[in-house]
Parts: sequence; structure tokens; C-alpha cells
Amino acid sequence: MFLLCSYDIADSPERLRKVAQICKNYGVRVQKSVFELDVSMADLIKMQAELQTVINKDCDSVRFYRLGKNFRDHVQILGMREIVELSKDDALIF
Repeated sequence: MFLLCSYDIADSPERLRKVAQICKNYGVRVQKSVFELDVSMADLIKMQAELQTVINKDCDSVRFYRLGKNFRDHVQILGMREIVELSKDDALIF
């Protein structure tokens, strides 16, 4: 199933990193705190269980929006098409 996952993590860089890593394990980052997911129901349940162990339920928010099978045909993008993440080990050649 196709989903959009977005999150807002309050005042904790460590929780933010953990939530981002969990989302990266299941989907593709399309904005800083938004991921497109193509997961099975079992993977979605597993992902949500992992997130439950990390977030602070009193001040953090993680949302999932189900998308149709052909959602990519209806996406309009203004500005940057994708976010490219580089690790500290990646070389940049100019």
C-alpha cells in the first residue's frame, strides 16, 4: 500500500534522528519530515510499533495518509524535485 508519512518531533534532536531513520528504513524521503512509503500491512504495523518506542506521545506527532495506487500521476512538484542526502563519507567533485 502507498502512504505518505509526516512527522513533527518537538525539542529532541535524538528522537528526530531516530524517527527519520525508521522512516528511511521503510520509505523514500520527499521533504525533510515527509516520506513516501510502499509497504505491506505487516511492514506498516512493524514501522508504527518502532515509532511508538521512540516518540513522546505528549508532544510529538506522526501522521500516515493512504494514497491511491496511481498517486504519482497526480503529484505536482514546485521547486526542488527531490532531496539528495549526502553522508560525511560522500565525496563532492566540482
